[in-house]
Amino acid sequence: MARIGLLLGDEQNRKRLGWVVAAILSPITLVVALLCVLGSGAVDHNISAAQLCFGNGEIPAETPAEYRVCIEQTRTSFAELDTVMADIQSNMDEGNSLDPIRVKAVFFSLYFGGEAPPLTQFAHCFTTSEIRTRTVTEKDADGNGIQVEQTYTVFLPIEDMATVYANLAASMGISITEEQKSNADNVYSLIKYGYPSTSVGGSGGGFDGADVPYVGASGFCSPVGANWRSIVTSEFGGRIDPITGKRDGHTGMDLAVPTGTPVRAALPGTVRVAKYDSSYGYYVTIGHENGLLTLYGHNSRLLVRPGQVVQAGDVISLSGSTGRSTGPHLHFEVRLNGQRTNPRYYLP
Repeated sequence: MARIGLLLGDEQNRKRLGWVVAAILSPITLVVALLCVLGSGAVDHNISAAQLCFGNGEIPAETPAEYRVCIEQTRTSFAELDTVMADIQSNMDEGNSLDPIRVKAVFFSLYFGGEAPPLTQFAHCFTTSEIRTRTVTEKDADGNGIQVEQTYTVFLPIEDMATVYANLAASMGISITEEQKSNADNVYSLIKYGYPSTSVGGSGGGFDGADVPYVGASGFCSPVGANWRSIVTSEFGGRIDPITGKRDGHTGMDLAVPTGTPVRAALPGTVRVAKYDSSYGYYVTIGHENGLLTLYGHNSRLLVRPGQVVQAGDVISLSGSTGRSTGPHLHFEVRLNGQRTNPRYYLP
């Protein structure tokens, strides 16, 4: 998956990304996220409070002391949770396991900046247990082997998050809000996949089908999911320019998606461009085999860097309305040997 955060240098993008991060974190962490956005021109990427807690990188020197303490305390709790989860894992059947990012994302949403709960008790809220019996061989008083039944406990991960939250509320003695649950989901998606699970501002997760890759028989992946046909607002070719009102050629296809919708690479390839342009806004181009190149324009956030190798379906950016744009959408182009061609010929 694409690396979390893009190596971008301009001040405008650093500020924008700070607000993106702030939008997905809980009220406790919002101020932290904003203060942790690096403002120095020498810094080449932004680091959110969540990324700092989940990572082991150096905490920026300009981070206020009180927030540095919160980040360090959370890192310590995460390390202790790793130990607790390893112990739980040792008592699970093969093939079953806790998702450590999920456990930590929930902890982050509920306890960042506050007093940590008993971590063993917290982690066990994500599991259920079964008492089982097995037959083992033991030695009797005379040294003879005898078969005896032994009981033992097996832990099983709970897949249903509603049950997990009910366990946490009862065991921790806390009330958990829908906002905190949503924040935990967003932090989980940010850390695991590189983008929040809902669009910026909390208005939803894009549109139906955008949360999973949609790849056709040819191997070509829709940049915005299976339902792209229902959101085409401007086709390739001649059209009336929405800004000038004059008839003009359109070099790609416009797909109306809310700001923050994950945008995916259409084919395996290498990122050639990932930068801001006055027309395309924040845009990405990817070079593919057989002379193909795809372009993704007007994004709110870029998640890849030039030279990075991506696979079909990898999230490369979040949609937006930057550059020469009249509203949130993805401008998608396909070029064959340098010539722009109709994306409909390729989309699944």
